[in-house]
Amino acid sequence: MRRQDALWIVASDLPKSAGHPFYQRLNVLLEANGFDRFAERVCQRFYAHGIGRPSLPPGRYFRLLLLGYFEGLHSERGIAWRAADSLAIRSFLGLGLDEAAPDHSTISRTRRLIDVEAHREVFSWVQAILARKGLLKGKTVGVDATTLEANAAMRSIVRRDTGEKYEKFLMRLAKDSGLRTPTRAALARLDRRRRHKTSNKDWTSPSDPDAKVTKMKDGCTHLAHKAEHAVDLESGALIVVTIQGADEGDTATISETLAEAEAQLDALIERAPEHADLDAPAEVVADKGYHSDAALLEIEGVGIRSYISEPDRGRRNWKDDDAQRAFAHMYETGGMRRTHLRGHDNIRKRILVHAGAFNLGLLMRSMFGRGTPRGLQGLISLLSPLTIAIRDACEAMAALWIPSVSPSAWRYHLAVPRRVAA
Repeated sequence: MRRQDALWIVASDLPKSAGHPFYQRLNVLLEANGFDRFAERVCQRFYAHGIGRPSLPPGRYFRLLLLGYFEGLHSERGIAWRAADSLAIRSFLGLGLDEAAPDHSTISRTRRLIDVEAHREVFSWVQAILARKGLLKGKTVGVDATTLEANAAMRSIVRRDTGEKYEKFLMRLAKDSGLRTPTRAALARLDRRRRHKTSNKDWTSPSDPDAKVTKMKDGCTHLAHKAEHAVDLESGALIVVTIQGADEGDTATISETLAEAEAQLDALIERAPEHADLDAPAEVVADKGYHSDAALLEIEGVGIRSYISEPDRGRRNWKDDDAQRAFAHMYETGGMRRTHLRGHDNIRKRILVHAGAFNLGLLMRSMFGRGTPRGLQGLISLLSPLTIAIRDACEAMAALWIPSVSPSAWRYHLAVPRRVAA
């Protein structure tokens, strides 16, 4: 028999998922600090009255990007699908039951219209909350970098001088060497004998000129970008994230990252002067990849003490690898190891709010014990066996000592709630 669904459903009777308490508490935190008013003020210049299609409110747009970190979603299309799929997330975004979730094209269009500085303002706003809670001092800064796979394929690269694609360039080399009709195997042999065959000086990606050819951590060669972090080693909070060319060495990029870290900490003094450290940053810690005479002299010239191990002297000399832990949360668990955006500015926008979500996770962990919705779900799953044991014990007691009360009545009050996917 075909089931007929109810015509009317009371909104309060809709099921709540296990992840809902986390987003509910996060919304309380954001609203208590006036996040929506702040986002509207920062983004006011990008909106116009009565022109164009209905827009995505700034507070909802930034919540969608925060969602990318908390749910481990690497693309804006995935964020849009998740927002349409979960009642808990719809509540977090402030969507009514009669409202449609924003399409991925609306998220992308809003990102293109709002500039990098507005995204950086949101990141700084989160940092100010951390400083007021005592979770960000910035006295000792750890610097490290990782690579992000670009949204561009190696087979699409072209010569900078002639605009030729790779295969066409090989065909020309083969004909110049005397092969009139070279086979694919002959082209492969010719390619293996060449040195520096995919140099960034000679090749570029037409779809993403900012992407550079580089060797990834797994040994494969891809077009990629370099993300460099400055981390507060005392709390693990992110101070700044910069996007660099993947072909630039660590000794060449550390100065820019430290300069931005100083600017962020100066801005923090303006936002939360009573909680900020006026002498920060005072120390910088990095691995041996950052060691060079020029880099050390430049760091010393700005009055910062450096702790950078020399290349041939074994293990690093810093105790806690907070920068690597930040990478794991940001790019592996947070789903941003491969970017679906092109151009450093677009990637920087997403990474800044992603880093803000990482810092919010630290704040939530300090306040509620869990920094992600999955962590809260894990806690509920650990408590479930205990709840089942308590229920069974109560049923046994009811059967032995209180005959007038049926076990089903106890089950009604003590049953383990059914888990619904968020």
